[in-house]
Amino acid sequence: MAHFLPVDEQMDLLQKGAAEIIRISDLRERLEQSRKTGKPLRVKAGFDPTAPDLHLGHTVLMRKLKHFQDLGHTVIFLIGDYTSLIGDPTGRSATRKPLTREQIDENAKSYTEQVFKILDREKTEVRFNSEWLGKLSFEDFIRLAAKFTVSQMLERAEFHARFQSEQPISLHEFLYPLAQGYDSVALESDVELGGTDQKFNLLAGRELQRDFGQQPQIVFMTPIIEGLDGVQKMSKSLGNAIGIHEPAQEMYGKLMSINDELMWRYWTLLTDLRQSEIDAMQAEVAAGTLHPMEAKKRLARTIVAGFHSEEAARAADENWARQFQQKSDDVEGLEEVTLTTADLNPDAEGRIRVTKLLTATGLAASSSEADRKVKEGAVRIDGEVCKQSHLALNGHARVTLRVGKRAKVAVIG
Repeated sequence: MAHFLPVDEQMDLLQKGAAEIIRISDLRERLEQSRKTGKPLRVKAGFDPTAPDLHLGHTVLMRKLKHFQDLGHTVIFLIGDYTSLIGDPTGRSATRKPLTREQIDENAKSYTEQVFKILDREKTEVRFNSEWLGKLSFEDFIRLAAKFTVSQMLERAEFHARFQSEQPISLHEFLYPLAQGYDSVALESDVELGGTDQKFNLLAGRELQRDFGQQPQIVFMTPIIEGLDGVQKMSKSLGNAIGIHEPAQEMYGKLMSINDELMWRYWTLLTDLRQSEIDAMQAEVAAGTLHPMEAKKRLARTIVAGFHSEEAARAADENWARQFQQKSDDVEGLEEVTLTTADLNPDAEGRIRVTKLLTATGLAASSSEADRKVKEGAVRIDGEVCKQSHLALNGHARVTLRVGKRAKVAVIG
């Protein structure tokens, strides 16, 4: 029997970055039930393979799936190979051009390869909705279509707008929410994830589950993330996207180009840090103890490391610093980070931990990484290899820190 964290702890991670949950009380109740029975929730998200490459905007939903997975629940990555034959009308002012079966199969293969950069391959249930939609008879679809009225369909924003402007609505487009809703019935899902633009389709799943005598799923919606311009949603066609297969250096450089306000949305939606940790970092920036650029560099390193490796992230960071920050190879060209003694939590004897100094300056992403670097002999303080855990300071200090090839000057006062 599986053991789960207390519900409050699960909710702390799950609610991070959520746009809307229908309903929060139901989710909490379902999690409580899961803890009592030891039975994980079945959490699904569907992805129509309409394009071969994913960008960071697609990963917002996948990362939330990962949070459920990390908490011990069953995650179902659903490839909508049959719904792709219809084409999701969400956000469309005209009927989608249908994909060929060959295009769908090729894109689906690409999706399944890319999703495991975030999800655990061994713990993820990958399904294709052709498995059950392909078995429905014409009679089955008639009975399914009888569950909804035309007026209900026209309440959908996209359909309503097209109807009012006398733009054509193909009859097969009405089948899309029916098909997606039936996916939830076939999979007996407890939770379905989707973007805020998917609300109509997600609610259709709840209605059909009720009709089939199932407990209606919780609808869990994530925000639509803005692209590099900070205005329009991330999209490759708009040229404001970051592809998850882009080289580490290119990905790092694009992340460093975003504005400071967008940086915090990226921290929330594109990383696994808990919201309390992000809030603490934001407070440091507001207090002037952490430079916004340093927070952004941490973000870029974190995201690049997730899709490439820690080594690739460090190399991208170093290359970017050499290109845009360092004017020369001497100390005068190094980035300065201003800190107060209080920021570094000195002990009773006025000494500060070296690991704290390294994380505060951004030369290490965590205390464990900093500690490992010290033990490896990769840390130099004022030109000398650091072998001690603490550093004694007498009042104001200007300290040159080097971790591997990266170096900064800490100005402590």
